[in-house]
Amino acid sequence: MIDYSRLPEHMQGAARRYIENGISGGSFLTEVFSNRLVQAYGRADDQNTAAMRNWADFLYNEAPRGCWGSPELVDEWCRVGGLVGLNVQEEI
Repeated sequence: MIDYSRLPEHMQGAARRYIENGISGGSFLTEVFSNRLVQAYGRADDQNTAAMRNWADFLYNEAPRGCWGSPELVDEWCRVGGLVGLNVQEEI
């Protein structure tokens, strides 16, 4: 089970939708999952700026392999539909 609780409350739903369903969560979230933390920092609101260490910890400790690391991985994660899409593909 993925623990979203350390992320800012207003971002937990977007992070969940991205990871579970591959739904893009906007420019900040895309930069975070693309591992472009400098760009993410530039797009962050005050709460996300204060939580950047939590975001990094979340990626390393909670986010599934394959859903973050580069813009290409983010595009592919969205294309397959996140964890739900991956699970459907495994059943076929």
